[in-house]
Amino acid sequence: MKSLVVDDKFDKKKLNSFLFYNFNGLNNTTFYKALRKKDIRINHKRINANVVISSGDLIEVYISDNLLFHCDNVLIDIVYEDNNIIVVNKPIGIEVLGEFSITSLLQKKYSHDLNIRISPCHRLDRNTSGLLLFAKNNSSLEILLKKFKNHEIKKFYICLVYGSPPKNNEILTSYLFKDVKKSIVYISDLPKKGYKKIITEYKLLKKYPNNTSLLEINLHTGRTHQIRAHLAHINCPIIGDGKYGINSINKAFKSKTQKLYSYKLVFDFNTSSGILDYLSNKEFNIDYSFYI
Repeated sequence: MKSLVVDDKFDKKKLNSFLFYNFNGLNNTTFYKALRKKDIRINHKRINANVVISSGDLIEVYISDNLLFHCDNVLIDIVYEDNNIIVVNKPIGIEVLGEFSITSLLQKKYSHDLNIRISPCHRLDRNTSGLLLFAKNNSSLEILLKKFKNHEIKKFYICLVYGSPPKNNEILTSYLFKDVKKSIVYISDLPKKGYKKIITEYKLLKKYPNNTSLLEINLHTGRTHQIRAHLAHINCPIIGDGKYGINSINKAFKSKTQKLYSYKLVFDFNTSSGILDYLSNKEFNIDYSFYI
């Protein structure tokens, strides 16, 4: 099941236009079949017609991934590979996990070798592109997951935001609540019941005349939608972010997907890493200018 919240851009628009925008593999035949079977819900109520939706509506879609996403022609951009890991430049519009995902594509690519077991070591949102680390065997996976937990692998992002942050460099600490039903998160500056602590570090790289700023982000914690929601919370929404951004701004910049890119991975090992010792102090980074 996929759940989405309708943003202002699709207020008073037909349901099909919203779903076709969000699911690149969905077609009319599948859409109307789902309506007949009542496999689509709006605000938890089953529907059987192509109704008009409103901003804030919760849309729940009970259609398999292979009918929602078309990714058979996705080019897998491998940045680095050895016997233990793969670093991939994930494109926009594809999930990390699922039946039709970047993970499933890699598993299919290496299915001929029974010694290779592809597993992602972290995640990126569907509409966030950039570096994604995979393990090729269980031993490597165990080590890498521990390294991420101990903050011995650092993830850096680049993003274009509207406005300017209050300081040139800052470590933000707040609290995040994930509303699973609405598929959205909320930020609080004070601890609350059900909220988890988040830490986001940013560095201002450049200010532009059009009131946008280029930021480098270093994630100290890795919660759902953390970067997008945390920056919006300090009035610096990411350009193109339909969920936490400003739709009028996104429209003005003609940006349909968030300007957020995972551009650097740093292996900052300070404890024994077993078979992965050779990765200590290694760094992977790629040019983000095309995406920003």
